[in-house]
Order: sequence, then structure tokens, then C-alpha cells
Amino acid sequence: QVQVVESGGGLVQPGGSLRLSCTASGSIFSRYFMAWYRQAPGKQRELVASLTKDGKTNYADSVKGRFAISRDNAKNTVYLQMNSLKPEDTAVYYCNAWSAGSTYWGQGTQVTVSS
Repeated sequence: QVQVVESGGGLVQPGGSLRLSCTASGSIFSRYFMAWYRQAPGKQRELVASLTKDGKTNYADSVKGRFAISRDNAKNTVYLQMNSLKPEDTAVYYCNAWSAGSTYWGQGTQVTVSS
């Protein structure tokens, strides 16, 4: 069983930045496909960014050029650097780890962008 824990959410003004962190347990973290999703009130959960074990990234069009996903395999951690935040980025952000056909979710961290 892989445990996934997110941190780093909070309240930020429009135009500000936040960095989310996600730690996943397991000795083969470097092989995990990692992703960040978000879910705003009344909306479906959507993919924000993903990162393969080989370092290939993918981003939702709405965050391209503003968000960056990265990983530190030595720390079993994946990050989501969020810059130029907008009110429409407000959501609960979830980290997802996929490995060997199984998917694991964290509990989510709230990001609120408001003045």
C-alpha cells in the first residue's frame, strides 16, 4: 500500500505563488507516474500536471507557462510550483501516484486564490 500525503496549500492573493509538495511511500518511488489533479466546488476533478518516471511532463492548457511539476526521488517527493495564480485556480489539489496498475490518492490540500 502506497501512502500519499500532500502539503503546502493555503490562501494567496491573485498573482502570487505557492508550492505544493507530495510525498509517496515505497522504495520504488522513482518508478511511479505522478500527477496533480484539482477539484473546484461543483466541478469534476481535472488533471493539472503529470510527470513520468523518465521526466516527461504534461500540463493542462489552463496552467501551461504558470505551473511546473518536478520530483526529487531521493526524498520520495513531487512538487507543483504554481505561479501567477488566478482566482480560477482555487480548488482542492490532489496528488496521485500510479504504479504497476494501482493508483493511490492523497487527502488533498486546499488552495484559495483571493484578494
